[in-house]
Amino acid sequence: MIKNIRTLVFFPTFIILISALVLSLVDLESFTKITSELNSRVLSNFSWLFSLGSFYLLVLVVWTYFSKLGDVKIGGDSSTPLVSKPRWFMIVLCTTLAVGVLFWTTAEPIYHLYSPPESFGLESGSADAKLFALSAMFLHWGPIPYSIYCAPALIFALAFYNLKLPFSISSLLRPVFGRYLTPTISDVIDALALYSLVVGMASSLGTGALTLVGGMSRFVDIERNAFSLGIAIFIIVVTFVFSAASGLNKGIARLSKINSWMLFALFAFVLLFGPTVYILSIGVEGFGEFTRNFFRLSLFTGQAAGDLWPQWWSVFYWAVWFAWAPITAMFLGKIARGYTVKEFIQVNMIYPSIFISVWIAVFSGSALYFDTETGGSLNKVLNEQGVEQLLYHIMDQLPLSGVTSFFLILVAFISYVTAADSSTDAIGDLCTKDFNSESDNQTSLPIKIIWGTIIGLVSWIMVSTVGINGVKQLSNLGGLPATLIILACSMTLIRWIQKPQLLSTAELVKEEYQKEVDSRLIKTIEPVN
Repeated sequence: MIKNIRTLVFFPTFIILISALVLSLVDLESFTKITSELNSRVLSNFSWLFSLGSFYLLVLVVWTYFSKLGDVKIGGDSSTPLVSKPRWFMIVLCTTLAVGVLFWTTAEPIYHLYSPPESFGLESGSADAKLFALSAMFLHWGPIPYSIYCAPALIFALAFYNLKLPFSISSLLRPVFGRYLTPTISDVIDALALYSLVVGMASSLGTGALTLVGGMSRFVDIERNAFSLGIAIFIIVVTFVFSAASGLNKGIARLSKINSWMLFALFAFVLLFGPTVYILSIGVEGFGEFTRNFFRLSLFTGQAAGDLWPQWWSVFYWAVWFAWAPITAMFLGKIARGYTVKEFIQVNMIYPSIFISVWIAVFSGSALYFDTETGGSLNKVLNEQGVEQLLYHIMDQLPLSGVTSFFLILVAFISYVTAADSSTDAIGDLCTKDFNSESDNQTSLPIKIIWGTIIGLVSWIMVSTVGINGVKQLSNLGGLPATLIILACSMTLIRWIQKPQLLSTAELVKEEYQKEVDSRLIKTIEPVN
């Protein structure tokens, strides 16, 4: 196995995370202090970058869709799709949503209802706070986060299939930065991306474990502690590693299909048996509020009023999406062969954004309705029992609550697995030497097992010691390096928008890029007369 590993990609991240795990076991207080301090520095110094960078990527994807680049076919005119379009959409949806679509779309609006940004002057629990809560949900889960995935995924797909570049994050940078990217620099970039994803996956795994333990406690006498969370994390890790080892068309695609239909079934049940008219009405009104304040919310940093709300919510979300984005983008790009750039943007941004917007109207709208009708009971659950119990209390308000709660546990479990298996598959490819578009899709199982284990351990320690705040800290720490990488990669997409003909043939493009890089280097070393 060792001879097939990209050592500079695999071992730096491995050593850093193992060292962090050892420190946490030896001196938990120091470990928590260090991570909290790093988290504070990231938030205080880079909140503006997360907000501006995410908004910029949305603009870039929209520009791409309406440019001539939109007609370019990924893999060339003669390429054939790896998966059908419906299956492709299901895989994309399940890869990008994870368990957060259940966990946060019900808990988050209650937080915003009772704790809106201080600088907005909204009264806690008021009608205006309700509309703000829904508009914040559309912001955090709609087109902006999907553009964070879509932009790097599209760049990778074109670089990997049209230019025949290696399975590496540096391939997204090579068309612009050329031979400045030495093999060592390329490995360092991939190592940073690997670190970001592992930490991001650990963050989401913590969310999944909290949801599972919260659900199981309704059926068996189980407390939320380090042991129960460890068992939940172990089961999830074993399942997603096994699925990733089964390959794209077996484990990953099949689980994504099952997960999609389970999500659709849950959605239909809540819509039909919940407060249907209220859901539709508040959803439309909330979306209107979102569009009215889109620019203000998208670029809100809280700096002017000293408001910390953006750091704990918007920046947290952007960090989560950015942390997952580089390597998840490689997987999303790998399965996109045979479709045009416009089709890619439709399946990776437009259709998922529509789905999640309707989902938010149903689940966030239901949460707001039941909290109002029960005199703030959901807010009480949130404060006294924890965020993981809230969704199950919503199900208690609907028919067949016992059945739906058990079904919800299964959906939460499979939702995380279908997001993690695809990323684990990409991790295996990234850490394998000489993996390219002609390679077998199956990579080393031991690599996937190792990273699955590390992700599980990091998640277990953080969520067991500092709970949901630990999840947020992991997201912020993983998101910063990923943000810098993705923003640098975006220069490649701008270049292709301006000159889509550069993607016509691989050899022509490589030659043209190299000539341009050479000419720039010559100009920089020529003496000034």
